[in-house]
Amino acid sequence: MKTHKDLDVWKKGMGLVRAIYAATREFPASEVYGLTSQMQRAAVSIPSNIAEGAARGTNNEFTRFLRISLGSLAELETQTILAQDLGYIQDSSALLKDIEDIRRLTLGLIRHLDARNS
Repeated sequence: MKTHKDLDVWKKGMGLVRAIYAATREFPASEVYGLTSQMQRAAVSIPSNIAEGAARGTNNEFTRFLRISLGSLAELETQTILAQDLGYIQDSSALLKDIEDIRRLTLGLIRHLDARNS
């Protein structure tokens, strides 16, 4: 790996950020400091933590930041379901699939790094 930008999980995370920004653009103005902001921050946190962890230089640090990304994924998943329940998103299935795909890739990378540490 040359940089975090070479990782599929980072690339998919960046795509998810763009999708969340597009989806939240349609939210009511009253949510600009509420759910809109929370979802955008959680989404940005995912590839940001992957990048920061990769830059730390050790597998243990990288794994720690990947786990933080998993927390942001869970937060974003919850917020996405809530946004659909509130009628802000008509069909969240594509977003939820992207979240699950990134979760799977992140867990696979954690397992890979843990095996290298053993």
